[in-house]
Amino acid sequence: MNKITKLFKIKYPIVQGGMIWCSGWRLASAVSNAGGLGLIGAGSMYPDVFQEHITKCKKATDKPFGVNLPLIYPQINQLIDIIIKEKIPIVFTSAGTPKKYTSFFQKHDIKVVHVVSNVKFAKKSEEAGVDAVVAEGFEAGGHNGFDENTTMTLIPQVRQAINIPLLAAGGIATGAGMLAAMALGADGVQIGSLFVASVEASAHENFKKAIIETKDGDTILSLKKVIPVRLIKNDFTKIVQDYENKGATREELIDLLGKGRPKKGMFEGDLQNGELEIGQISGIINKIEPVETIINTIIEEYNIQRTYLCRF
Repeated sequence: MNKITKLFKIKYPIVQGGMIWCSGWRLASAVSNAGGLGLIGAGSMYPDVFQEHITKCKKATDKPFGVNLPLIYPQINQLIDIIIKEKIPIVFTSAGTPKKYTSFFQKHDIKVVHVVSNVKFAKKSEEAGVDAVVAEGFEAGGHNGFDENTTMTLIPQVRQAINIPLLAAGGIATGAGMLAAMALGADGVQIGSLFVASVEASAHENFKKAIIETKDGDTILSLKKVIPVRLIKNDFTKIVQDYENKGATREELIDLLGKGRPKKGMFEGDLQNGELEIGQISGIINKIEPVETIINTIIEEYNIQRTYLCRF
């Protein structure tokens, strides 16, 4: 047992990222049942849909699970009401400051974890009283920080700056990657891309197949004038690059992005006109597997690598 497994009351220090359009109740419950911590991605759910996923997740697992709650969500108060009513034990917050909600959640016996991309916000999160921090390098899929800190450099710096439990995220999809992150000072890992390519993920099959076909150099950090987001290269990212090369303003890029672009790509399977949010580590993901197989493989490799390195 380490700090993360003790904090969340789970078997393995592995957390599944709460990814929009990919992290429904099936994925979250499967991860929790396999010994990790599953998260329902609230960022792509209306309150009634969010409620439905929580209800189904509770029926599918008796293990702890949590939710990922983007703090810029327009109907956040309604989601919070559901979280409190359903007595969700763990909330991962992102895309904003945790200061406003942390003490409120903790008064309801909810553990709060905040996702950060640099040392400054890791320290601010600790000052806000969160129970743990996820430090995410810009190798990760989806929305990233503006600093473009890699996981390899970010984790040891955050470890030096804070005393609370630390999860590493970005570029981790193997037991060896997990061991490396923990050697750098993390107490556990948050994994996204690998779980998107699982049987239980709610991502469209077209998107899953695109992930396992993705190779080195096939992703790009795009829309930096809006919010940096890592995507699989497609027709949409080429248009964005063309706009950016011509000096498009932030407002012009927002108009180009429009609404529903992530849903179109990841949930509806439009591989050319949608956003396909995935990390650089997708280059080594080559098959779609059940969550239980994924977690067992990670733990087996982690233990083998740790035993091997202890020989030196």
